[in-house]
Amino acid sequence: GEKLRSALASMGKWTVEIIRRSDTVKGFQILPRRWVVERTFAWLGRCRRLAKDWEQSIASSTAWTLIASIRMLTRRTARHCQA
Repeated sequence: GEKLRSALASMGKWTVEIIRRSDTVKGFQILPRRWVVERTFAWLGRCRRLAKDWEQSIASSTAWTLIASIRMLTRRTARHCQA
């Protein structure tokens, strides 16, 4: 919506595309690139600190999300470098 567009405008040039499932399709249908966001949230959800909404400020929540992302990146990089 408009709130998201205005928030992203201050952070740079972004393109947001909302993918909707067709109402005429029955059964399973592959939706493009939707899994990227879902998998990212699932990976971040594995961090115990982010599993519950315990943070009292947005700044604290943002910091812990950044820490969890850095942790995932370093673990993947270390695994890749060992092989």
